[in-house]
Amino acid sequence: MSAAIVLDQKMNKKAEMALPAFFNEINSHNLYLYAKAYLAGIRSNSANVKTRSDVKGGGKKPWAQKGGGRARAGSITSPVFVGGGVAHGPSNNKNYTQKINKKQVVLALKYALNEKAKNGRLFIVDDMTVASGKTKDASEMLNKLAQRDVLVVNRNMNFANDAEVKTFLAFRNIKNAYLIEENEIDAYIVSTYKSVLMHRDVFEKLTKES
Repeated sequence: MSAAIVLDQKMNKKAEMALPAFFNEINSHNLYLYAKAYLAGIRSNSANVKTRSDVKGGGKKPWAQKGGGRARAGSITSPVFVGGGVAHGPSNNKNYTQKINKKQVVLALKYALNEKAKNGRLFIVDDMTVASGKTKDASEMLNKLAQRDVLVVNRNMNFANDAEVKTFLAFRNIKNAYLIEENEIDAYIVSTYKSVLMHRDVFEKLTKES
């Protein structure tokens, strides 16, 4: 059974929290489908060229059909002419969105979290507030994890609260870390980062058995 590592305020291991047993039974294909749909959804779809119907001009036949000794031509917008349209080029009139079931979205996230826990890269803390608001203090906290990069998942923050504003500012400028709120978490971003540092409340919500 996979388990997350629970840390104390000094970022030292103090216990483990087991993930539900059914997390081990989730098929990895759910994560594949989610990542595929996610990447398709953010595709810019900006490549576009003009076809012969989009190019300006070409209303008059360039030369007579017969008698000139040249190949027949009906319009200078033809792809065979310089300045004519492009044949078989890319078009931005295309929808790359892929449908994925809501249940598969949930399963993909649970699978991604389970993989992090299996590899000892899912960390839980009771409080991740950085009261000083200094990047140096937040960086020292993350350095104790000894991980290449860290996804920091906090509870939904109230920016009217000064302490939460300072915490956001402290983590914001760290190169190998990214702070998100619980409503922003998804399977793709979890699988992108090497390790995950998560608030206990968020962990309990995500692993709650329905």
